[in-house]
Order: sequence, then structure tokens, then C-alpha cells
Amino acid sequence: MALSNLNKKSGIGMTSSRTRDRMLARLRENGIKDEATLAAIGAVPRHIFVDEALSIRAYEDVSLPIGYGQTISQPYTVARMTEVLRNGKQLNKVLEIGTGCGYQTAVLSQVANEVLSLERLRALVMKARDNLRALKCSNVKLDHADGSQGLEAYAPFDGIIVTAAASHVPQELLEQLTIGGRMVIPIGTDKQVLYLIERLANEYKQTKLETVNFVPLIGSLGK
Repeated sequence: MALSNLNKKSGIGMTSSRTRDRMLARLRENGIKDEATLAAIGAVPRHIFVDEALSIRAYEDVSLPIGYGQTISQPYTVARMTEVLRNGKQLNKVLEIGTGCGYQTAVLSQVANEVLSLERLRALVMKARDNLRALKCSNVKLDHADGSQGLEAYAPFDGIIVTAAASHVPQELLEQLTIGGRMVIPIGTDKQVLYLIERLANEYKQTKLETVNFVPLIGSLGK
């Protein structure tokens, strides 16, 4: 899905192709190989998802605060999770747990036919909705909901991505994966590890990927 209205914030030079190219070069150097993922990252203007005061840092490989005790993940983490979820294939229906400001959501909209995203903080749902509307992401649906319960009414999903650290893999999410589906989720409290969960015909396969740092997954609604 093509993005438009990329100049939401002006006067800071963040929409230059050179700035984006440097970010993509860093991602390649750090091991991101999937060209569809790289194209999606390159197409989404990260600077519109952060406060204007932080826009100068938007294309650095760092997480940044977005208010309400939440952060926008660093580009490498977004790219890595997207690459693992894709596994070299176009995704059909994806569930995202933790919309935040909508950056990961926008990237997913480039590589999936449909993205459903849940966020427990209503204020962030509104912020993300504005951001995604500006980019005309018409294949995305947002909801103010407890993401730890998933979205059974729309299951099964061939991809589930969790953008907050859980203490364990929620059973509800496992059951909402289609056979052959993949889930990428950070697990842990003090030390967090990113896992790939694959649903096979008669079992789930779990693969440890790398250490990460996310805000905790909270199973309740907030304002």
C-alpha cells in the first residue's frame, strides 16, 4: 500500500532520501536482509510518529518516548520483528498487540493485506489513528482493548506481533494463530528475550532470537 502525505512535519529535513538511506544502510549492516521489510521501513516516515522536539533523532537507531510511559521501538527492532514475522512471504491477516504511536503498525501495513492492532491506552489509540490516517493506511483497524486477550472474533491470524514484554506466552494468542502461523513476542521481566513461536499441525515450536528491551505487557485497559 503506497503511503502519501509524508511531509506532516516540516522544516527539519527529515523527509530527505539521504536520511532514510542512511537508516536503511545501518539496518543492512546489522543483519536485516529481507528487501520487502527494508522497503517498508524506508517507506514509512518515522519522524511523524514522535513529538516534534524529538524529530531530529527520528532516524537514529534508538527508541524514543511517545508519552504515557511508552516508547517507539528502535528501527532495528521494528525491522527485525517484521522480517521474522514475514519469513519471506506476503502476510495476509496480522494482529498487533500494542499499537503505541502506530509506527510498527504502519510498517506492517506495507507487508500485510490486513492489520488489526490493539492498544490499552485510549490516548495512544487516538494518536495512532491520526498518524495512520495521515498516511492513508486503509488496511489497518485499531481498537482500544486488552491485547493480552487477542482478538478472537477475527482469528485465526497468520501473524501476531507483540510489542510489549510478557511474563509468559498468553494461551489466548497461541490459540488465535492459524496452522503455519508465526508469532513474535518478547518474554521476560528483568531480562527480556525475543521469541518466535510457530504453530505446527500438532504443536508449537519456540525459537529464542535475541535479547530486547520493551515496556511490560499490561493486561488491562487504561485511559
